[in-house]
Amino acid sequence: MKKKGGCLKTVLIVIGVIIILGIIGSVIGGKDDGPKKVNSDTSTDATQDASKNESEPEQTVFNVGDTVNLNDVEITLVNITESAGGEYTTPDEGNEFLILEFEIANNSSKDISISSVMNFEAYCDDYSLTQDLVGLQAPEASGKNQLDGSVAAGKKMNGVIAYQVPTTFSKFEVSVAPDFWSSKDIQFVYSK
Repeated sequence: MKKKGGCLKTVLIVIGVIIILGIIGSVIGGKDDGPKKVNSDTSTDATQDASKNESEPEQTVFNVGDTVNLNDVEITLVNITESAGGEYTTPDEGNEFLILEFEIANNSSKDISISSVMNFEAYCDDYSLTQDLVGLQAPEASGKNQLDGSVAAGKKMNGVIAYQVPTTFSKFEVSVAPDFWSSKDIQFVYSK
């Protein structure tokens, strides 16, 4: 009989540990809904939105100009500018700079940190890219902030990041993870 009680005790401890880990994971990760496009048309009512959501698959790839909400952080890829550089800042031969301007609105209840290195991942024609700091010196990026820093709850950030890509590229992708701990990110695609 003692062995049976010991086995039950072990099972209860394992179940308790699983429940505690689940609670900790939900607190640390917060809600982890997928990215949702923010609809600029406010004239639709909840009934139309509900029927639309049932009939259409969830959008996972977004375009320039789209505003996307992920865990109460709204990210807009405002603009992508192709640049040949300036007098003192030029890309490598056969390349050009892509200057991406983002607007980030923190509608959550906690501060977030944005790092141009940690929160952004880019690919050009399926090849991984690193950011190009020289591209931030191009005339088209003049006077604009780099995307690094904290965004307090209820506040916004605007800035640019730059990449160097071949002039003959066909598809550029950038993924943004507004929360480093989140398993979700927002993917924007730009094609020529």
